[in-house]
Amino acid sequence: MSSFRVVVFLLLLAVASAHDYHDALRKSILFFEGQRSGKLPPDQRVKWRRDSALRDGSTVGRDLTGGYYDAGDNIKFGFPMAFTTTLLSWSIIDFGRTMGPELKNAVKAVRWATDYLLKVTVDPGVVYVQVGDAFSDHNCWERPEDMDTLRTVYKIDRDHPGSDVAGETAAALAAASIVFRSRDPSYSALLLNRAVRVFEFADTHRGAYSSSLHAAVCPFYCDVNGYQDELLWGAAWLHKASRRRVYREYIIKNEVVLHAGDTINEFGWDNKHAGINVLISKEVLMGRADYFENFKQNADGFICSLLPGISHSQVQYSPGGLIFKAGGSNMQHVTSLSFLLVAYSNYLSHSNKAVPCGSHSASPALLRQLAKRQVDYILGDNPLRMSYMVGYGERYPQRIHHRGSSLPSVKAHPARIHCKEGSLYFLTPNPNPNRLVGAVVGGPNVTDAFPDSRPYFQESEPTTYINAPLVGLLSYFSAHS
Repeated sequence: MSSFRVVVFLLLLAVASAHDYHDALRKSILFFEGQRSGKLPPDQRVKWRRDSALRDGSTVGRDLTGGYYDAGDNIKFGFPMAFTTTLLSWSIIDFGRTMGPELKNAVKAVRWATDYLLKVTVDPGVVYVQVGDAFSDHNCWERPEDMDTLRTVYKIDRDHPGSDVAGETAAALAAASIVFRSRDPSYSALLLNRAVRVFEFADTHRGAYSSSLHAAVCPFYCDVNGYQDELLWGAAWLHKASRRRVYREYIIKNEVVLHAGDTINEFGWDNKHAGINVLISKEVLMGRADYFENFKQNADGFICSLLPGISHSQVQYSPGGLIFKAGGSNMQHVTSLSFLLVAYSNYLSHSNKAVPCGSHSASPALLRQLAKRQVDYILGDNPLRMSYMVGYGERYPQRIHHRGSSLPSVKAHPARIHCKEGSLYFLTPNPNPNRLVGAVVGGPNVTDAFPDSRPYFQESEPTTYINAPLVGLLSYFSAHS
């Protein structure tokens, strides 16, 4: 048996527990309610949270309340929020039919984001891309309800372009328009029309937002990868949502110019290449778009780069079997890449195809098994025998890097907790008083070690873009396990 086959065989034989994927799905969606900013609705289920940031946008004469805090801080970063929205929408589009009663909560999670994205794109030729000064915020350990840090508003416009964040925002609005197409046709049309306008702005006024707003967005959500992929990504979602020929022609014309074949095994808030190739490949596999064949070849290359036993410098596995890529918050790679594995496996299954990888072949079933192994690792099948989702399983992270979770709730401690007063709670070895149920943390390092400690933010901080693709994965495995 070849080394490739041995490694894959051992990986798939890893001892697995019986997981309640539907329970994990419910919790992964509930997490988003704990990340809400603005005035909370009457049906809010995370009860330890209260209204926050109710004056966002007032300094520029706009209502920019709402949306999500990206992670464990109190900033609204537009780039990762838009990506979160796109992936939540894709989760519903591809896997909503197996969500059962959780589908309505997933749709609400999308709408909480899109209502905000509509606000930040209300002015033609402008996108408000961030609310809150990250340096001011990170200097304090405060509940969002107590926030008195700078709520500076940052925007891109014709003179200060940001094709990356605008392209992702267009993708999010377009993807969400599909989610609401039959549920709320007028809202869907509003989303699609706004996506068209925002994409035109992104394409006409090209540039990276981290060049225009470097001091505000770097090093937090700096666009390292360039804006070209977001233009293709936005066009791909607009093509899927509108079926307009102009977007198909844009993709074909710009495939080489915008570097569709670059870094094909990357997918996250900064780099969309693998996602572009998988999304567009569906049409090739359905036999409808031979002119997109190069994208399918790129998608196949992406799949091959993830297979254990095939050496690739940018993808490795921990001894316990977890996908690991350099940089912080590794679980974002685990969930987003695994999502693409399952999405592509479905597209392959419908066309009775497999992925050629040199002298080997990767079947749709193998892709699903690889993704399931990653999901099961997150839920507890790992060397530490702990779940990396708060509130799931018997053992999970207790000291996550998250202000609202680690500080006493407003109900428990009505008095304001000022900026530096929160340091006491940040440094305590005690568990967080408020469970942010469903939060998936950045996860263990390459040796499968995990410090359950707030200061280790790369391992202990949850993010919305870790959970968004996980929603789709858990929906799929809840029906196919």
